This record gives sequence, C-alpha cells and structure tokens, in this order.
Amino acid sequence: MDDSRFAGAFLFRPRSWRRVLRFGGIAIVAAVSPSTYSVRAREVAVRQVYYTAWQVLPGYAAATALLSLFLIEVVAAFAHKYGISAYSLELVLNVLVLELVPLLTALFVALRSGAAISAEVALLAVNGELDDAAAANPLHAELVPRIAGAALSVAALTTLGCVVAVMLTYVAYYGFNVAGATEFTRIVVNVFDGPELVGFLFKCLLFGLAVAIIPAATALEAERGVLRSLPAVVLGGLVKLFFAILMIEAAALMMKYA
Repeated sequence: MDDSRFAGAFLFRPRSWRRVLRFGGIAIVAAVSPSTYSVRAREVAVRQVYYTAWQVLPGYAAATALLSLFLIEVVAAFAHKYGISAYSLELVLNVLVLELVPLLTALFVALRSGAAISAEVALLAVNGELDDAAAANPLHAELVPRIAGAALSVAALTTLGCVVAVMLTYVAYYGFNVAGATEFTRIVVNVFDGPELVGFLFKCLLFGLAVAIIPAATALEAERGVLRSLPAVVLGGLVKLFFAILMIEAAALMMKYA
C-alpha cells in the first residue's frame, strides 16, 4: 500500500481517531500534573518551544504583519467602494484577529513542527524506546513535554500575532498618535465582548491541543522495527491534523454565525 493511501486510511479509520482521543486525554492529565516535569522533561519541553516558536519568531511576526497590512488595505478598499467605511475597522478586527490569525498560526506551527514531532515519536516507537520497561515512564519523559511545548508555542505565537495585528490596525486607521485611542478601545471592547472572547480562547485552545496531540498520537501507530511505517504515520498525522484544524474552524464559524 502506498503512503498516500495509507495516510488516507488514518483519516477515515475510527480506531485511529479513538486512539487520538484516548491518548489526548491521558496526555492532558499528565501535562497538568507538576510531577510530570522532571529535569529531563523540562529540557525536552523547553527545546520544543525553542524550535517551534522562538526560532521562527522573526519570520512569523513579519508574515503576520504583511498579512495584516494586506487584509487591512483590502477591507478598507472594499468598505469604501460599497459605502460601509464606518464598519470597516470592526470588520478588520473580526476577520483578522478572531479568525485568520489563530487559523494561520495553527497551520504555521503544524507545518513547522507537526511532521517533526510525528517523525521523532514514530522513530522512538519503531526503535521500541516507548515500550522499554527499563526506561522511565516514556509518556512523561518524551511525549508529554513535546505536547506541552507545542501547545504553548501555538498559544504564544497566536498572542503575538493578535497583538501585531491590533497594533497595525490602529496605525493604519489612526496613524502614529493617540487621538483615536478612545474610539479604537471602544471598538475593540465591542468586538471582544464576553461570548466572542470565550469562543476565541476555546478555539485557540483546541487548535493548540490538535497541533500538539494528533501528530504524536498518530505516530504511535508506527510498527516496531519497521522503518517503512515511518512515512505513512507522519503523513497520516499531518492529514488528520489539517482535517481537525479545518473542522474546528468550521465549527467555530457555524456557532458564531448560526
């Protein structure tokens, strides 16, 4: 069976999704337990944050800034053309900050680290390091720190992206002065009201969990001693991850605009 067909089987195989959910539950419980983070586990988590978020920080900030400026110009031109300029700022904040930045951050981290995490965990599984009775709890030592680091990276980059987008939106509409601070603050508070903020935070949480858990959980399906299973589980994890991200975004939009 070729890798693409095998990866498709991961997407449509209920047993594989059940494994993801079961592993996710165990990993989340372990991740919130302070006893999980030994010296070795903290080192793994910090290294994961470094490679996933810190190394790409300048590029991510630049990409977010360019996307923000482009969308601001497009929305402003569209609003002016159809005579709805009074609503353009609120529209920019809704589309850019609440929808695009979290989605693109999740995709960015998925592309950056999803395959890497999946390949690392799959290699450990193939080599039998995750079920070696002589090893200290491999879930706590190897998997949970990677999951915690990846989830933290998604949260950190999303926060940075939203801050950059909001700042550039203010500059684009009011320039480099504080004259519009009161009006801008009122619009931001109106956009980020209670239900919107809760939905936004919950969606970001789901994105972070999906990016962190799905590649690792799928990688555990690699066969011990069979190196040929590595490409299939890595590709299968990415397919499932992108599917999950799109489903989370679709569900969030349906709940928001229903």
